[in-house]
Amino acid sequence: MKLRPMADNVLLKAQEAQETTASGIILATTTKEKPAIYEVVSAGPGTKDVAMTVKAGDKVVVGKFAGSELKLDGEEYKFVKLEDILAVVVD
Repeated sequence: MKLRPMADNVLLKAQEAQETTASGIILATTTKEKPAIYEVVSAGPGTKDVAMTVKAGDKVVVGKFAGSELKLDGEEYKFVKLEDILAVVVD
């Protein structure tokens, strides 16, 4: 099933969280936090007041409690408004 966001909504897919810390400590699955970095799956066309500035494939940072979570075909996604995206990750 495909989803197409409307207006200034963005559909995100969580990136895998790191299994170890920088010092090499292995994290249990219950202690891991939700990732803050997501990949843009698709973005709406924007509105007359809000131009869409992200596109599919971009990696973005969003707030921990931003958006609405959705589970579809065994994958976890998040819908957010464009204004909830804090930054685009630039490699």
